[in-house]
Amino acid sequence: MEQRPGTPRHQRPSLSSFLSLLAMAGIAAAAWAAWLGWDQHRDTHPDGSTTGPYEAWQVIGLAVTLLLPVVWAASRNLRTAAVFGTTAGLTAAAYIDWSDDASGLFAVGVAMVMLGTLAATAAISALATALTGTRGAGGRGFGGEGVGGAG
Repeated sequence: MEQRPGTPRHQRPSLSSFLSLLAMAGIAAAAWAAWLGWDQHRDTHPDGSTTGPYEAWQVIGLAVTLLLPVVWAASRNLRTAAVFGTTAGLTAAAYIDWSDDASGLFAVGVAMVMLGTLAATAAISALATALTGTRGAGGRGFGGEGVGGAG
């Protein structure tokens, strides 16, 4: 079948795309370990209630730390790695960190981490792409795969 000019061609992911995705997942998991992985202590207040194990500054630090690699990857046309790699890394780290919870409610928390990371990294990647003028193949959509948006 002959490819007509101006029509998107289906492209298979390259090895470098896969390695970029793995690198972003590794960065996200390492950031989780650095900011949250060491703190397993819940704080008990005078009224008997407990909070934690994380403080707000730890979670903010994690988010700010991941902002730079996500923006960097998105601005270099690696939006798929920025979004899905970061999401996979944080989701796996949360699962590993919380899976010893006997109640099973950790799965709800892991799902919330996954959905929140997916939404935040997608928004940040879209913003970084808009600000840097980075476009995929043919100037089309997310990751250059021809998804979304008419071009």
